Amino acid sequence: MSYRIGQGLDVHAFGDGDHVILGGVRIAHDQGLLAHSDGDVAIHALCDAMLGSVALGDIGQHFPPGDEQWRDADSACLLTEVCQMLTDRGWRLVNLDLTIACELPRINPHVAAMREVLAGILKVPVSLISVKATTTEKLGFCGRGEGIAALAVVLVQATE
Repeated sequence: MSYRIGQGLDVHAFGDGDHVILGGVRIAHDQGLLAHSDGDVAIHALCDAMLGSVALGDIGQHFPPGDEQWRDADSACLLTEVCQMLTDRGWRLVNLDLTIACELPRINPHVAAMREVLAGILKVPVSLISVKATTTEKLGFCGRGEGIAALAVVLVQATE
């Protein structure tokens, strides 16, 4: 069987709002994330990892931020489309490792929900989904509370 690895990174700055969406889960926060879509950095990083694993470019190529069709888009819908792109080309997800970096909001209370949501979108067992959180020890834009970053790594396998 053929295997491929993909990695994705996404960042968004904080702006006005009362919540963030991470891994498909709405989390109360005193700020929102600035983005053309819903700003779900976790799903955006995951889309890039999946697309990259099979050399299909990146999320911006498939869902351009300048295209009004994607304004305020639900990132879960984008991930569903990316999954279909891989399936159509004969690939399936083996596992996902996702890391979210921010000082606030606290991520750990929401990890189980994120794993469940992502497993549902990806149509895989929760046991294949890892979601972790880290701070940056007050360093960089995440440490200063200016935004959130996410890094995703996937392993995919050819189905044929």
